[in-house]
Amino acid sequence: VDREAKKEGFRKYLESSGVLDTLTKALVALYEENDKPSSAVEFVQQKLGGPSISDYEKLKAEKLDLQLKYNELLETHKETSRQVNMLSCLQNTP
Repeated sequence: VDREAKKEGFRKYLESSGVLDTLTKALVALYEENDKPSSAVEFVQQKLGGPSISDYEKLKAEKLDLQLKYNELLETHKETSRQVNMLSCLQNTP
């Protein structure tokens, strides 16, 4: 397969999958912005449905916070289960 045929196949794939149309709409929206955003990449990401960088950072921080809380709860659960098992053993001892 020569290089031009491969490029043409990829172009047809992008066109048929709707990628070209979606990217074109995002770029047109950027072109039509009177006040150009400081981050063109972030603007395009938002137009494509992705979170803004600040939203992403907030979600990352929230995930970290939830992971820490989960780890604490898991440790508490393990300790409580250990205590319940110990009490159960004591009650079953004659």
